[in-house]
Amino acid sequence: MPDTADAPGARPRIHWFARTEHRFHAWREKRARKRGMSPTVAAFPGYGGPGWVRIVGRVLIVPRRSAADEYAGLRGWRSFVSIPIGYARVTVTVGDQRFEVTADRGGVIDTELPVALDAGWQTLQMSVEDGEPVDARVFVVAADTDFGIVCDVDDTVMVTALPRPLIAAWNSFVVDEHARQPVPGMAVLLERLVREHPGAPAIYLSTGAWNIAPTLTRFLSRHLFPPGAMLLTDWGPTHDRWFRSGVEHKLSNLRRLAHEFPKITWLLIGDDGQHDDEIYTTFAREFPDQVRALAIRRLSPAEAVLAGGRTRVDDREAADIPWVTAPNGAGLLEQLQEVGVL
Repeated sequence: MPDTADAPGARPRIHWFARTEHRFHAWREKRARKRGMSPTVAAFPGYGGPGWVRIVGRVLIVPRRSAADEYAGLRGWRSFVSIPIGYARVTVTVGDQRFEVTADRGGVIDTELPVALDAGWQTLQMSVEDGEPVDARVFVVAADTDFGIVCDVDDTVMVTALPRPLIAAWNSFVVDEHARQPVPGMAVLLERLVREHPGAPAIYLSTGAWNIAPTLTRFLSRHLFPPGAMLLTDWGPTHDRWFRSGVEHKLSNLRRLAHEFPKITWLLIGDDGQHDDEIYTTFAREFPDQVRALAIRRLSPAEAVLAGGRTRVDDREAADIPWVTAPNGAGLLEQLQEVGVL
């Protein structure tokens, strides 16, 4: 007999670890409901364009006494032991329009809706099981916008020294946003970019898990980074592998942005401690007309050791675009001025 995973029209085979994870979360959800806990939606900043919006969030079950505020206040390891509700039905209200959407196996909502909203930051509501609605913000890009910013998080705006396992675990599970350090000058750089390009979307694209979204939101606000849409990833197995690919997560979202906003040229900001250089170069080769410049933060020798070394891609002949590098935001700002981005 043919392998059902390869047969035409067959559904992909689900990895046994993914099935086990889903059953474990379902068991935890059942116990939590018996203890009087209730579901809520954790809404994250999204984005959109003329006639559509992309909403992102996560459905979780939390103590009834505080609902959404309970999750928003979670710090460190507590956010990683929160209980997601897989395949939950979520009601999204935009003005007088109502939509029903379904979360994925990990409780993550990532859906595009056909709604027309004015350009700029707009607010909609999300709710689950007739619970209290939660406000969700989306940045709607105007039709004539021709510049946008995509920025990595780890070791680009926040010093995390990823992916060294022990340091990563300490930063993710223990330390809260008060103890995390911003990369010097990056907040000023991003704020300057947004001010110099009114209406430009800012997208924080990271391989970090959605679990850290509340901490990341508070960190960005505390250190005066401009608000922007947040694209993280769901920690854990996919249907066919143990863990999600961070490289594929970033590339797929960049490609999606290119198709959604064909008129926008993007400034891509990252660091040389993981794969940003390689990812951005690949994207620039595929969409050379949609990349304004590449800005790579250069890690210090100590940071590079903690981050597991550097990555460097020297083949940039596929796209004739400005490429700048510096150890901090001030250096990147100066070089971006020289190439005409600022």
